[in-house]
Amino acid sequence: HDVQNILDAQSNVSTCLAELGRHNEALVLNREIFARQVATLGVSHEETIRIGYNVTLSMNRLGLRDEAKSLARDQLLPAALTLGADHDLTLKLNQNLAAALGNDPKSTRDVLRLNQYRSQRQRLSHHRRRPARSREHHA
Repeated sequence: HDVQNILDAQSNVSTCLAELGRHNEALVLNREIFARQVATLGVSHEETIRIGYNVTLSMNRLGLRDEAKSLARDQLLPAALTLGADHDLTLKLNQNLAAALGNDPKSTRDVLRLNQYRSQRQRLSHHRRRPARSREHHA
C-alpha cells in the first residue's frame, strides 16, 4: 500500500513537471513509475494504463514519435480489454497514437485503421444515444 502511495505522489510530481514544460524530467519520472506499476500492478491495471498514457504524451511532446507509437500500441489492447473501447484512457491512447503517427507515410495503413475504428465508434455511439436530457457541460 505504501508503494502505491509513493507511486501516486511521484505521478503528481511528474504532472507538475509537465505543466511547467519540463517534459524531459517528466518523461524520466513517468518511465520509472510505469516500470514499477507494471511490476506491482500488472500491465492491465487502470493506474498502469494511466501512467502509460502519460509516458506516450511526454514522448509525443518531445518528438519521440516511434517510441510513443510503440508504447501506445502496446497499451491499447490492455486498455480496451480492461477499461473498454470507449473509456477515456483508451480514447486518449488512441489520440496519442494518432499524434505519433502524424504525417509519417509509413503509417498510412495504421492511420486508415484508426480512422475506421473512429468511424465505427461514432456510428455505434450515434445508435446508442438516448433521448436528450438537460446535461451540465464541462469545459
